[in-house]
Amino acid sequence: MIDFEIEEFRRRFPNLYREIVQKKMSIRIDAQRDSEERAEEAMNVLRGGLPGPVDYIRRCDTDEEAIKLVDYLESRGEVTKEEADRLRKQIAEMGVRSFGPKKELGYYSKFIR
Repeated sequence: MIDFEIEEFRRRFPNLYREIVQKKMSIRIDAQRDSEERAEEAMNVLRGGLPGPVDYIRRCDTDEEAIKLVDYLESRGEVTKEEADRLRKQIAEMGVRSFGPKKELGYYSKFIR
């Protein structure tokens, strides 16, 4: 990685510096994925795949509701014990919104055109 002093960076890349300082073209990251595979699974739903545990969790309002959902999915065999434990741990440590913003009614319809 190249080390730059701020003034040197500003002088060499004035437009990029301005965009960074003014936060132009910035996006907010609302979710945490622990693997590239899980990120790909999340995108699969948008391509017409079946929703997974994280998709259901993102519809929950509270951590307690999300834990009950994980318990239910585990009891039906839709997630393994290890996966359920990992989901519960993330909910307990970081909260339900660590999976992404709440998916409201009509979430997927905005992707279908």
